[in-house]
Amino acid sequence: METLQTVVIGAGQAGLSAAYWLGRRGLEPWEDFVVLDGNDGPGGAWRHRWDSLTFDAAHNLHPLPALPLEVPDPREPASAVVRRYYGEYERDFALPVIRPVRVAAVEPADDGDRLLVRAADGRSWLAQKVISATGTWDSPYWPHYPGRETFRGRQLHTHDFVAAEEFRRQRVLVVGGGTSALQFLLQLDAAGAQTFWSTRRPPQWTDAAFDADWGVDVERRVNERTRAGLPPLSVSAATGLPLTEQYHAGIRSGVLLSRGPLARITPTGAVLADGTELELDAILWATGFRASLGHLAPLHVREAGGGVLMGTDGVSVVREPRLFLVGYGASASTVGATRAGRAAAIAATRLLRRTVEREEAGAVVR
Repeated sequence: METLQTVVIGAGQAGLSAAYWLGRRGLEPWEDFVVLDGNDGPGGAWRHRWDSLTFDAAHNLHPLPALPLEVPDPREPASAVVRRYYGEYERDFALPVIRPVRVAAVEPADDGDRLLVRAADGRSWLAQKVISATGTWDSPYWPHYPGRETFRGRQLHTHDFVAAEEFRRQRVLVVGGGTSALQFLLQLDAAGAQTFWSTRRPPQWTDAAFDADWGVDVERRVNERTRAGLPPLSVSAATGLPLTEQYHAGIRSGVLLSRGPLARITPTGAVLADGTELELDAILWATGFRASLGHLAPLHVREAGGGVLMGTDGVSVVREPRLFLVGYGASASTVGATRAGRAAAIAATRLLRRTVEREEAGAVVR
């Protein structure tokens, strides 16, 4: 079993940022810290995105510290761009990434001072501090509706989407009020599918400028919830839907017009809240993701409301001071994840130094 100062879980935007700053703060790769990643290669969650999500259509692609993000062909899949960029980043800064490692649990070690990180394959690491940067991709949210299990057509989640062409000449219901739903609707329509859109509430369109003030306001609202121990808001609830020209055109054409909430699912389709019955071939659940925190269950960090009570720095976990969460709450966006990685590295190394100082002081007294 390896014993380290810090273990980072996840090599996406937040995890790579944290690893970079741990090195800048004086920790030695491999000797003092490692990064455990569940994927077969670089790219984090982006490596799993569908090929039709091109670089120019992807939202919130931001650079990592000290390495500018290239400006590729805008028609190149975003997944390919990010895989290449993250791979270059890991190599350029010699980051100690171990993969594939699926972390099964993080729990208190027997000595009472450290945390034990256990992988599903039996490997384990002891760490004084853990930075969990597992994001949301592994936790797709499937809402429950009466009759969902009876539907005889195809059901899939954003997590499983590959290509709109699979649905040519099919009747497809897209459920969800975020930007992924908008992109799916436009792609499916262009591919020859007949689309229907269902949202729980009217689409939250906004023509607000997506500038620095807007970003600060979004982070403030999300942080208010996480500092109260409440689950984070969904992305669309926090940001609204930007009224781009592409979306304006979709509204004018009727593709981006919500039919309202769902009431129930039937074996052959769905019934909307207004009583409209839809005959369907497929239902695409663009209903978002939840934070991937299952591996932290042994630490009992969730509050009664289901969220994690976060400190004022946005990355410290109040119930477990040896644990830091990045890519959670306001840092779930890529720009927020980069900043959170730095904040977690600073907080973790500061606590490590205090621990060393206390141990040295104790040795002098003895």
